[in-house]
Amino acid sequence: MVSAVEFRLWAPYNAEAALMGDFLPESSIEMKKDDKGYFRVQIDLEDGCYPYKFKVRSKSFFLTDDSANDEWVEVIDPYATEVDEAAQMAIARVQKGAKIAFLGENRIIDDYVWQHDDAERPASNKLVIYEMLVQDFAPAEDSQKGTFQSIIDKLDYLQSLGVNALELMPIQSCPMEIGWGYNLRHYFALRSSYGKPTDLKQLIDQCHERNISVLLDIVLNHSEAESPLTKIDYDYWYRREAKDPDNSWGPEFDYNHYDDNYNRYPARDFMRDMVNFWITEYHFDGLRFDAVKQLDHPDFLGWIVDEAGLAAQPKSLFTAAEHIPEKPELSGLEGPVDSSWRVSFHYNFLDLLLKPDPHLDLVKQLIDPTQQGFQSTPNIINYLTSHDQNRLMANLADADIFDEAAFKRSKLGAALVMTAMGIPMIWMGEEFGAYKHKTLDPAPLDWRLLDNGTNSGLLKYYQGLIALRKENAALCSDNISVFHENPQDNVIGYLRWHEMGTQVAVIVNCSNNYIADYTVSNLAEDGTWHEWTKNYDIQVEGGNLTMDLPEYEAQVLVWQ
Repeated sequence: MVSAVEFRLWAPYNAEAALMGDFLPESSIEMKKDDKGYFRVQIDLEDGCYPYKFKVRSKSFFLTDDSANDEWVEVIDPYATEVDEAAQMAIARVQKGAKIAFLGENRIIDDYVWQHDDAERPASNKLVIYEMLVQDFAPAEDSQKGTFQSIIDKLDYLQSLGVNALELMPIQSCPMEIGWGYNLRHYFALRSSYGKPTDLKQLIDQCHERNISVLLDIVLNHSEAESPLTKIDYDYWYRREAKDPDNSWGPEFDYNHYDDNYNRYPARDFMRDMVNFWITEYHFDGLRFDAVKQLDHPDFLGWIVDEAGLAAQPKSLFTAAEHIPEKPELSGLEGPVDSSWRVSFHYNFLDLLLKPDPHLDLVKQLIDPTQQGFQSTPNIINYLTSHDQNRLMANLADADIFDEAAFKRSKLGAALVMTAMGIPMIWMGEEFGAYKHKTLDPAPLDWRLLDNGTNSGLLKYYQGLIALRKENAALCSDNISVFHENPQDNVIGYLRWHEMGTQVAVIVNCSNNYIADYTVSNLAEDGTWHEWTKNYDIQVEGGNLTMDLPEYEAQVLVWQ
């Protein structure tokens, strides 16, 4: 089947552009600009696969000379949905006369048929998020890099862990196809080493079958230096100067630039198209926006969230943002996003473990984010560590804390993050004691750790607490109060409760001392409580109970 297939490039102020590809009669063919700012050309093609790129007279300041003669530069289509990084070509797949070179009419990715699109998703206050870097979520220590298929192969494991949301670090095409992925070069194309579009769709579909939401980490602030838009017309898309020079990771988009001639904010429109593409084509359930402090544009962030929400309809879309330090007004009723990453949880927990004389105020700050101005559980994402920090086991090892002492502190962290007010998040591998230091190099999870009793014991501890977090309404509520405080012994007790009657009391020994026959006072209810992590009942009389409190350990009591 031969059809006229159109290629187009938005470059309103560039003088000339051409299409390049081996399928052309000559090495390139001139493209004509229309009155809307697009260069266009139609080529008769049979169904098949066609590598191509554009050649354009650049207007970028570093590619023009003093005589104002714009240099020819070859670029990959900024809207390409498939890229061959090695060959530096976009890929157009023509099927039934349609192609995928740009968004709009006649766009085809594949013929995937969604099977579980109507499956129920968890409510935002019941989320337990699992952050992962696909590259390192590999099936074995010595295997090849992780792929979408390697995640599919581990879905039984993730479901047994109990998490109900996967957060994928950026999966778009980037240089060398290694690393964390925040240096995006091609915004609409998958990192090819991760798999094909159908692989990602199958992963998301199978997650939905298991009532697991899938969130995508999105970079709005900057692009990689060789991204096509930098070469086409740098000043049309980007700022010359970084907003935060000490934290600048690449050319920063200019979201204030308005083109009066074409009645548009070009950078905003590009990002809207990108975000909507991932939502509509791959059915993501939520977005996490990276580095919004450096973005420093709450109006644009609010607009892109609104646009993404419209694209996701009739389903809802969960949104979160990273702002370091935290900025409570970003999330909640008045903020542009639903939730905020809370990095202070990580640092306060380390201080609790590693400072010579930790104060109980650290625990209060950990468990109760309203002290910072946050409003409710869905507005906060708590975590012991993320991709940005060293793993807990690495931090403990750096402090010469190993073996049983390290695992005891890891369990304490699990108890706090699962019972604090907010959405808990686990960085992949924390649940079984992964130990590697932070690195940009490939660092696949060492699944062999689960052959060790202490590591598998930590996993079981996480499984039990995650189950409690999801099934007990008290831990999904906005209600929290401290009922017992003993600074001398570094013991604190706090209560989570729900208006329907469920209650969870957590008693924490924050010291390095084993305290026998300790009396906990001021419990809310007399009668039988159940210690969740050790599976036994205990009686409370007159608001008091007596129990042993091992060092650096939390007792999690559930009201029967």
